[in-house]
Amino acid sequence: MQIIPVASGKGGVGKSLLSANLAIALGQAGKKVILADLDLGASNLHLVIGQNSPKKGIGTFLTGESKFEEIITPTDYKNVSFIAGDSEIPGLSALKVAQKNSLIKKFHNVDADYLIVDLGAGTHLTILDLFLISPQGIIVTAPTVTATLNGYLFLKNAVFRLMAATFKKNSKAADYITKLRNDSASLQRLYIPKLIEKITEIDPESGEKFKKRLAQFRPRLIMNMIDEPKDADKAQKIRRSCQQYLGLDVESLGVMYRDSMQDKALSSSLPVTVYKPNSVLAQAIFRIAEKIMQTESLSFDESFEQASEEASDDYSAKMSYVEDLVGSGALNVGELAEMIKTQQYELNQLKNENIMLKSRLVKAAKQGFKL
Repeated sequence: MQIIPVASGKGGVGKSLLSANLAIALGQAGKKVILADLDLGASNLHLVIGQNSPKKGIGTFLTGESKFEEIITPTDYKNVSFIAGDSEIPGLSALKVAQKNSLIKKFHNVDADYLIVDLGAGTHLTILDLFLISPQGIIVTAPTVTATLNGYLFLKNAVFRLMAATFKKNSKAADYITKLRNDSASLQRLYIPKLIEKITEIDPESGEKFKKRLAQFRPRLIMNMIDEPKDADKAQKIRRSCQQYLGLDVESLGVMYRDSMQDKALSSSLPVTVYKPNSVLAQAIFRIAEKIMQTESLSFDESFEQASEEASDDYSAKMSYVEDLVGSGALNVGELAEMIKTQQYELNQLKNENIMLKSRLVKAAKQGFKL
């Protein structure tokens, strides 16, 4: 079972959109999925999937009013179950340690192929701890300066939180970090690689332990709300900053174009992957789901190269021959848009089939089977 926490440095970048539609895409692919709303300060994920707010959810579980099994409710979508949050319960966004640990323990024991956890925006300690329950969480961001900066800062805070969780209390490493905290400005300016070198020097055991944990931490990035191919390059800036300042490499899961179809889907109380599965936005989400299911993951470099190619492909799908066809009167804008989306849907279906075939070939070759 794979846990996929979905976070963002700031709100409004499409985190819940991705969480809900990714769950449905994986469910349509035959995977058993549980979608959990952990945006505890503003729980509204049920609206994205068109469900009535369940009477039982995270809040009733944490207050002892219901068992955990009772808050996992079926949805109208194949293979997808839902855990609602409770934004109306005072103090729920700041979980007590015992509550948080109880919830994490339950998450690790759910019966599913994938548990997708939609977290709140920001860098509250509860959010960071829930993001770190899996080494392969997803950061959703957008091309704006504030969104990319907040995406990077979220990962920076996650690395510091991972460090705090790694060092034992009263160890030399923990004492050193405590001293640095008294000068927060200096701590923020420190490069993590340099900090790790210093910690390894004064406390080799703690330093080596953290290096191993950091190497296992493989967060994945999605650049949402792009308008043109060059917007995808903003993901590379986040990656380079993470490499240089955090000693962390980030994998790209791809890009998602800004699409008015999402607003229409939301007003219809349907996820966009159901409302318009052949739209450019829906196809991007199906593509992300396929990557997650691949047994052979791409290298970091390959993942960003592929994201750049996909941005160009999707843009071409939106813009190819628009002026010529509309200008000639052969098609009106609505007919043309529908034709392009249909063709893109068919092309992406072929791409997905090729990805699956490649994965099977690699797996069979490793096992020594003949096809």
